[in-house]
Amino acid sequence: MATVTDPTRTPFAGPSLDEIEAARAIVSRVAQPTPMESSRYLTDVLGAPVLLKCENLQRTGSYKIRGAYNRLSKLTEEERARGVVAASAGNHAQGVAFAARELGIHATIFMPVGVAIPKFQATRAYGADVVLSGSIVDETLRAAADFATETGAVFIPPFDHPDVVAGQGTLGLEILEEAPEVTTIVVPIGGGGLISGVASAVKQRAAREGRTVRVIGVQAANAAAYPPSLAAGEPVDISLVTTIADGIAVSRPGALNFEIIREAVDEVVTVSEDDLARALLVLLERAKLVVEPAGAAGVAAILSGAVTAPEDGTLVAILSGGNIDPLLMQRVIGDGLAAADRYLKLSIMLPDRPGQLARIAEILAGVNANVVEVLHTRHGRGMQLSQVELNVSVETRGTEHRQHVIQALRAAGYDPVLEDD
Repeated sequence: MATVTDPTRTPFAGPSLDEIEAARAIVSRVAQPTPMESSRYLTDVLGAPVLLKCENLQRTGSYKIRGAYNRLSKLTEEERARGVVAASAGNHAQGVAFAARELGIHATIFMPVGVAIPKFQATRAYGADVVLSGSIVDETLRAAADFATETGAVFIPPFDHPDVVAGQGTLGLEILEEAPEVTTIVVPIGGGGLISGVASAVKQRAAREGRTVRVIGVQAANAAAYPPSLAAGEPVDISLVTTIADGIAVSRPGALNFEIIREAVDEVVTVSEDDLARALLVLLERAKLVVEPAGAAGVAAILSGAVTAPEDGTLVAILSGGNIDPLLMQRVIGDGLAAADRYLKLSIMLPDRPGQLARIAEILAGVNANVVEVLHTRHGRGMQLSQVELNVSVETRGTEHRQHVIQALRAAGYDPVLEDD
């Protein structure tokens, strides 16, 4: 957890409120006002009213269209003629490609090798030339910057530019108007474009109205560059660890974004991979919303307890994007079920004689555990010739039921080993 400076201070480095209002007039040509949904489930968890700002339902599937369109709209005719180039794992790519198409500008988008196929296809469908380069976004960014130098195309940064920040700030104005009772806003952080824009808009508007609104940032623990940077007083590089929240996996804060966040954001917290998976599952089951892991970071912070209830008023969590690969969703749902103790994988050594598999099935049925998958093999390492190994996956109803399943097997003389033991 990293705590930032005086929450009543307004940002000195960010766009002015007038600049963000001007950006809204531009952004409104393409970005639709997204729904603000209440969540009774999260309200019960937090102990205070929770609203969800559904930018996962925005055109192109994320808030990125706001900053991209605002930046491209500011280009001169000469710059437009040179075309634009950007790099992204998906959401910024689609935002720039869409904005370029609407403004009649040629776009070249660099994406990492192995990018999710739906994001790749969507970016191409908006008319951009897509180049696959680099295994991580930082490598892809360097390739795009080299392309800009070689060709003269205008590089459109994903977060570190005043026009991008002002465009993202329009979301903050929207939140204040849709939920005037808000006292806390929770925002996912990657490079910092969204939260620096939202904080700039919210802090300045709230100060003008004589009140305060807390802004809390959330990073994936495996890609959390802001806590060490805030502690050091300057942006620092970190080594990224693989995270399902690829949309916020950035190894170094943006320079402009860091200055704004240091002044205008009240706190930065982190969440685990299990927290993210659990949040995605909760949003699917409870809110009927498809959200990518990065976009669910704010909800993950609520569920994990990293964000506590405001003393009064309402908390708004921004769902920043909904562009998730269906195959990743399948895996994340499985992880979310396991994190919620609703999915259990066991390995059980059995005597190699008839009826043992049926006996295990009988025990599981007796405790109402639904079998999802079974693997029965004689070829595992370390097994005796008289043994077979049974790998079984079962659906459980939570922690208490999970323990009941394990105890029932042990009571029958078996020694189940949990997959994560």
